[in-house]
Amino acid sequence: VILDVLLAMVDATELKALLTAQGDKVKAIKAEKKPKDDPELVAAVVELQRLKKEFEEASKPVESNPYVGSQAELQDICKRRFFFRPAFDIYGGTAGFYTYGPPGAALKANIIALWRRHFIIEENLMEIEDPTIMPHEVLKTSGHVDRFNDFMVQDVLQSDKFFRADKLLEEEIEKRLKVPTIPEAERTQLNIDLVAADAFSKEDLGKKLKEYGIKAPETGNDLTDPYEFNLMFPTPIGPSGLIQGYLRPETAQGIFLNFKFCSEQNSDRMPFGVAQVGKSYRNEIAPRGGLVRQREFTQAEIEFFCKPGDKPFEKFASLASLELQMFSSPLQLEGKPPVLMKLGDCVAKKMVANETLGYFIGRTAQFLLLAGINPKSLRFRQHLPTEMAHYACDCWDAEIEVSTGWMETVGIADRSAYDLTVHAEKTKVDLCAQEKLETPLSIEVVYLNKKAGALVGKDFKKEASIVRTYLESLPINEAKALQAETEAAGSKTMTIEGQEFTVKKEHCVFEVKTETSHYRSYV
Repeated sequence: VILDVLLAMVDATELKALLTAQGDKVKAIKAEKKPKDDPELVAAVVELQRLKKEFEEASKPVESNPYVGSQAELQDICKRRFFFRPAFDIYGGTAGFYTYGPPGAALKANIIALWRRHFIIEENLMEIEDPTIMPHEVLKTSGHVDRFNDFMVQDVLQSDKFFRADKLLEEEIEKRLKVPTIPEAERTQLNIDLVAADAFSKEDLGKKLKEYGIKAPETGNDLTDPYEFNLMFPTPIGPSGLIQGYLRPETAQGIFLNFKFCSEQNSDRMPFGVAQVGKSYRNEIAPRGGLVRQREFTQAEIEFFCKPGDKPFEKFASLASLELQMFSSPLQLEGKPPVLMKLGDCVAKKMVANETLGYFIGRTAQFLLLAGINPKSLRFRQHLPTEMAHYACDCWDAEIEVSTGWMETVGIADRSAYDLTVHAEKTKVDLCAQEKLETPLSIEVVYLNKKAGALVGKDFKKEASIVRTYLESLPINEAKALQAETEAAGSKTMTIEGQEFTVKKEHCVFEVKTETSHYRSYV
């Protein structure tokens, strides 16, 4: 099919050149003032009209997606045989919710069983099951309350019509890319905009919608500027309704919250992985993609914890020769197609950040192929710099070509230690990993002396732990400098965790003790 499209592009380019030349020929004959019935002029005009008609035919959109033709038939079969159908169907249904019938539920169970065998059993992972409702504080700390958003636009004349802005842009670009006669430079720019559509800022996305002249699909009316819409479902907890909660938007946070306990189960050995399979919920703006964009869906997720640094992986060599379609960020930004590469070469060239990430890209590919995905319809796309999270080292999506285009199916990311760090800072619970040292280390540690510690507790009461933790976490040189400063001035006002505290010289009497450490902590 791709070859057919390329041939159509070549034919259209040749036709355009012939059409231009024939048009020039007609103009030249007319310039000679020949009569309208002149045989040469008549023949030239007839040929020009024929070429115009042929060019119009060649300019019609060409569908390169091999699955589009079977989409309607497949959906009809799935509905009639009750693989799945809209939930609450006898009440008219609600967009984004689906019921799996007996064959669909059995198929889903088989896929999850295959996933568990492929990852949890073969990779010796631990599995947990966490609640699907999470309190506000957890998701505020993780960043979901503030940043788990999509950009939405509305029909300016029909305020009940909402659309996801980046999807409207993608649909328009895909439609234009099907026209074989567009110039190559324009095609390259279209491909660049297509892969960047969900990475644009709010302002850039608004400019692109205007640049492409995109209107409301159902009415043709103008659209509002894009604005943020948080995708989480809020829900009150308890009879008073005063505890704010949300249906969880992902399964990952439950794993991070239980890292400490899973690490203990693994005798604090690294590396180790934790998996969770369960429901997640996202209040999608315009769920029009069937099972692709659901508001309630099942996720199967792994968080694999390893030592920071180069992140080597012992079993990576077993997958180093695996060849996959890799769509790196530079290729996307240049408007070029994916390339077939060995995973070992990807890591060696630093296209993929490290062996651990590369290994799980390979294992993901193996799972998808085991599940029946066509190898020609599978690629791995690297996140663009504008769409990668600020804390991430590298991110790749496994994308599968379906009837609606390339669909993100699996996200594989090196998240560094962001989640553990923010939850540890918020809760004051140690979420560090520990490594036993071959040779114990002697380290100097700062403490408040007994009298100063008691006075901090008496004077600061509920906030005493905040002040004491801060003072005892100071490096030795800073602790000594603070002690000298308060002895000279009598006191000092400082900001700790957003609160102002005035510490007196009696609060800042430090002792330095030498402790022997048998373990090294890291996160």
